[in-house]
Amino acid sequence: MTQPLTTPDIIPGTGTTAVPGSEAPGTGGEAAPGTRDALPGTAVRHAVGDVPDGLAAATAPSIAHGPAAEPTGVIARFEDWARRTPQAPAVIDGEHTWTYRDLDTAAALVATALHDRVRPGDLVGVCLDRSAALVVTAVALARVGAVYLPLGPRPGERRTEAVTEDLDVVCLIGDPGVLPARHRAGELTPLPLPTEGSNAPAAPVAAFTDPGDGARRAPEGALYAVLTSGSTGRPKAVAVAEPALSVALDWYRAETGLVPGDRQSLLIGVAFDPHLLELWAGLTSGAALVPAPDDVRWDSRVLTDWWRDAGVTVSVAATPTVEPLLDRPWPQDLKLRHLVVGGDRMRRRPGRDVTATVHNAYGPAEATVVATTYAMRGSDAEAGDASPPPIGTPLPGVTVVVTGDDGRPVDRGQDGELRIGGHCLALGYLDPELTARRFAAPPQDAPLPGVDRLYRTGDRVRMTSDGSLEFLGRLDDQVKISGVRIEPAEVEAAFERDPAVRSAVVTVLRDEPGNARLVAHVRPAAGGTPSAGDLLAAVRTWLPEQAVPSAVSLVDGYPLDANGKVDRAALAAEASAPGGPSAPAGDLAGASPSERLVLATVRDLLGRPGTTLGDNFTDAGGTSVVAARLLAAVERETGVRLRAPELLRSPDLRAFAALLDERRAPRPAGA
Repeated sequence: MTQPLTTPDIIPGTGTTAVPGSEAPGTGGEAAPGTRDALPGTAVRHAVGDVPDGLAAATAPSIAHGPAAEPTGVIARFEDWARRTPQAPAVIDGEHTWTYRDLDTAAALVATALHDRVRPGDLVGVCLDRSAALVVTAVALARVGAVYLPLGPRPGERRTEAVTEDLDVVCLIGDPGVLPARHRAGELTPLPLPTEGSNAPAAPVAAFTDPGDGARRAPEGALYAVLTSGSTGRPKAVAVAEPALSVALDWYRAETGLVPGDRQSLLIGVAFDPHLLELWAGLTSGAALVPAPDDVRWDSRVLTDWWRDAGVTVSVAATPTVEPLLDRPWPQDLKLRHLVVGGDRMRRRPGRDVTATVHNAYGPAEATVVATTYAMRGSDAEAGDASPPPIGTPLPGVTVVVTGDDGRPVDRGQDGELRIGGHCLALGYLDPELTARRFAAPPQDAPLPGVDRLYRTGDRVRMTSDGSLEFLGRLDDQVKISGVRIEPAEVEAAFERDPAVRSAVVTVLRDEPGNARLVAHVRPAAGGTPSAGDLLAAVRTWLPEQAVPSAVSLVDGYPLDANGKVDRAALAAEASAPGGPSAPAGDLAGASPSERLVLATVRDLLGRPGTTLGDNFTDAGGTSVVAARLLAAVERETGVRLRAPELLRSPDLRAFAALLDERRAPRPAGA
């Protein structure tokens, strides 16, 4: 999902060449810490594709190539900075600071602790949050040659069990309390990781267990692997090599001008692959990483306060988190120069008051986080336009092709499936059969020099005459929820693990602005009487937060279409109809104005009219994005600004409304 910044001679959406040489990492010369007069590459304009002489652009094939690039290094660049600027801050977390020497030393100790049990090529599951401990772990595993597999700080136990059954994960790293019972009962090796900071682990360990029979190893040369949603009901893992990540990092440093003295956010959720771009961008540029407290991701106003207070200069964020910021006046006292957004369709351009360059980035995990990007500034003629911006042009070393059903390029201006090739491609999935299906040879008659594989994204796009891409949607049933790609079949499979469930169908509903939410239509097994609350609680152990439906509807059967298949459109229409689940009669009798406001807003945001004041926000289907919208609506209606932790700590909506009443109460005279 990532993004760029540019120098004045670069047009929006352009890329830059990578730096193949051995200059100081992130600078391309001897730039002193804190300077920005030496970028890591030479800025060039993007290629718009190979258009044969005499062929009008309108009928040119939908092929575009980014500037030339050569893979460099990742861990070696960090080690170079550790030698050159050992006292420079590498991680700043509130009052705690770790220098490059501190990280280097800590990573060496962790690598030593793992040395006897973790070998090059071994998969290591990381159950840590954004913190110095996470950064040290990433460096240590890269030094060992192990494959970093981020699972997030609170992975569901059953989901983690499924991953460790399918994949040959030699150990999990995290606090014992977040690990599955099987790992807690295994061999625990304490790790000398930092335990200070807002997201730090209390007592991190490496938990070793034997892999399942037939568990898959990562392909040779993998630096990291990340999980993506799988239609079989179990997540699939994609492996990425160091050269692919290095090309993305070379581009990122050149576009943003990230150098010593800068502060790079560490904001993205750890189970989401863009956090690797953030983490290694900071470490390979000599800049400082700034881990974000958890409530920053729940409230866009808290996010801007944090950017200001932490002095963040370059940040990566999910599109649903950023878009509410664009609907309000942009804070004029931020040091933020570049903001890279991605993970979901961007529905409007930044306004003229936005002082940061905003990069609309696109890229699946299979193409190493980011493949195309489009840069926007407040000075652009289109600034403030309510229409969606394009996803831009390819990064250095990236080739994009828009194809028809036959796999051959369509003419520019025509819709088709986006396929991606070049240095950015992942090694593949840990499932060879799936790799063979999704990573295919390019068409023989297309002008794709040096491209031996193309990844089929399943995304529908259109290439304009100037080589820029417009995102049009998915070709299959996948959907983005809060910036995370979700396969409805995986959600359905999680419900169907319950013996009280015979079958489940998941549909996607969208509100007027286009925000998506999931609804599960569950058919109980014979004699089963499951409750919606119990079903949601059960699937939370299997699914990431964004994949948990906002509502569950118990049904006797499913409508079928003319082909005898489940008519998902009809199900979605039933779920969104006014006659859907209704609120309990008289449930607001005697309710306070705050209770009425909170309950009405939550029902509207979740699309669950049956929600009551006695429901817990999270159990009712609330997510981080819904929380941000609820808090914004409350402030808009009452002028009272509440924080996400106050919502999350409230046992139910009635208690949250009581807190709002308390804040609304006028102070006594003289108080």
